[in-house]
Amino acid sequence: MSLAALVVACAGITLAQHALPLVTGQVQINSAAEQDQEKSGRSTADLSNVVVWLSPLDHSVNAPETAEEPNPSPQLVQHNKTFIPHVLVVQVGTVVEFPNHDPFFHNIFSLFDGKRFDLGLYESGTTRTVRFDRPGVSFLFCNIHAEMSAVVVAVETRYFGMSDRLGHLAIGRVPDGSYQMHVWYERSSPDELKGLSQRVLVSESMRSLGNIRVIENPNFTTAHKNKYGQDYVPPPRSNYVHP
Repeated sequence: MSLAALVVACAGITLAQHALPLVTGQVQINSAAEQDQEKSGRSTADLSNVVVWLSPLDHSVNAPETAEEPNPSPQLVQHNKTFIPHVLVVQVGTVVEFPNHDPFFHNIFSLFDGKRFDLGLYESGTTRTVRFDRPGVSFLFCNIHAEMSAVVVAVETRYFGMSDRLGHLAIGRVPDGSYQMHVWYERSSPDELKGLSQRVLVSESMRSLGNIRVIENPNFTTAHKNKYGQDYVPPPRSNYVHP
């Protein structure tokens, strides 16, 4: 074999090792009533924001405990009194930026499970950052604008993905091995999500998680208190100047 051919062959082996195929799945979201009528054929139109992550069970699978800093850092943008995106999934240790693109102040906070923080008041055109240094689900709100909410899911693995509007799910660069699959969805109950956790095997011939059926909690609500545990004071109907 010539030197050139040997170099090409070695390069092919290296590429094969790193160009791992995707692990895929298909998400379906049903209401409790639809769960009782499995043949109804109906499902929620928007199937996005279902988070799935794979925790390695094999010691041979290399999954660092802390994140490799992405470049650039992920962002939760504030624009038109909305967080973009609404759900963000990151590996533990990731720094998330919170740029304010609105022409007024925001005060982002999270005082529940997951990462607890309060960014204080900050003005248009400025950015604050938070390192999500512990696993968990952080529910984020603005202390000024009650309609704003977002979620950051921090996981202790690099193997994670989130469904799109059609329910398509893809997780990249997953080596062959045994994993514990975890599922999270904002509008589902903790008990339902716990029941979806299962052991899965990823191999050359098995790289699909199949259908992942999530049941929507009929009692879900976005209502919440401000950072002081009090109800939000509605702004005056006239002559209101944004803070």
